Amino acid sequence: MPKKLHLAWFLNFSSPSWLGPFDGTNGEDWIDGDFYVDIVRAMERAKFDYVMFEDSLMVSDVHGGSMATDLKYNMYAPKQDPLPLMAKLGEHTDRIGLVATASTSFYPPFILARLYATLDNLTHGRIGWNVVTSSEDLAAQNFGLDELYEHDQRYEMADEYVGVVKKLWDSWDEGALVRDRETGVFADHTKVHPIHHEGAFFKVRGPLNAMPGPQRQPALCQAGGSPRGRAFAAKHANTIICSATGVAEMKQYRDDIRQKAVTAGRNPDDIKVLYVVTPVLDETDELAQAKAARRAVPSDAGLELALAHLSALTNVDFTQFALDEVPPAITTNGHRTTLEAFLKKGKPDATLRELASMPSLNAVPFVGSPATVARQMEEVMEEVGGDGFLFSGALSRQSVAEIVDGLVPEMQRRGLARTEYEFGTFKENLLAF
Repeated sequence: MPKKLHLAWFLNFSSPSWLGPFDGTNGEDWIDGDFYVDIVRAMERAKFDYVMFEDSLMVSDVHGGSMATDLKYNMYAPKQDPLPLMAKLGEHTDRIGLVATASTSFYPPFILARLYATLDNLTHGRIGWNVVTSSEDLAAQNFGLDELYEHDQRYEMADEYVGVVKKLWDSWDEGALVRDRETGVFADHTKVHPIHHEGAFFKVRGPLNAMPGPQRQPALCQAGGSPRGRAFAAKHANTIICSATGVAEMKQYRDDIRQKAVTAGRNPDDIKVLYVVTPVLDETDELAQAKAARRAVPSDAGLELALAHLSALTNVDFTQFALDEVPPAITTNGHRTTLEAFLKKGKPDATLRELASMPSLNAVPFVGSPATVARQMEEVMEEVGGDGFLFSGALSRQSVAEIVDGLVPEMQRRGLARTEYEFGTFKENLLAF
């Protein structure tokens, strides 16, 4: 019997694909969230574990010292806050997990704990928190800082931060909510406790003034890639997003996370690692291969976009480097994993132009008909060991339909994907297999 795979989708609350011949009014429909209601309902129909909404908190002007590229290509702006969207999606879906990003560098722990407890109640136990430490100095400058804290210090802060948030979620004991009509007691004060936390970075009295949701502690998602990030993810996460490239690297990452989970005193089976993929699908293998070949042809716009994304995430302006030369040694206090993955994509003598023209954030280049890609996914995961895939790439109703109405039904026929949700809450469904 093949092993079932967990499935999720990487999203942003920003404009999806809007210039293509089948994009319709996508450029307008996303603003009030209706586009995302449509596609998330489709993903729920395909029994996805969750959707994960990334977020950022700046308009980037790192690339070339100007906001022009960011705004021209809708890279990081305009973008809306995903947290209110979770409430809207919760009203229009029943079982799919809803994960929103929030940064430990900028949200006060009490506010974050209260927000996610409220959303867990509003979604009947389906909310998740994508824990990030942020990687952009421009975002820090929107919160009274000149630059971000040092990379590993951000994780030290995040360790304490997550501990505080969990204490706040647990500051209401089971049975604290009484609602006894005879005595007139709504909540039992003996079962609600201040946390009196005083640590290296945070001081929080508590208790939370919001009731815990059905999960009590919402599901935690993380994307740790650096050694410090991996240790953090293995200690806290219920699901991890991984951008490893190639089967060997995928397996090494999962094995490392599982070992770190054991070191942290956790059951490694409680952590589901999902690998970022962007399958190219069509009716036949030949048509899919032709489509992949067309997409692989680099364009000036694609080159600019790739380098602008890298500039924003790493706080390094890549316009300062010659396109047709090998990039020099580069260090960053920004997103180190992204920089390292970019620089190792090609041969040691690859030029910046060649590196920027190569696909990124794709564990394995799955290409073919739904039947072919489903078979490829099964073969890869048999070698890696688990646990599933996170779909990414250009977003449109058409690209979603190719996955949820083409690929996933084929996976279900092969026993690779669930056909029903086993439980009511997000964390329970993650642990179903």
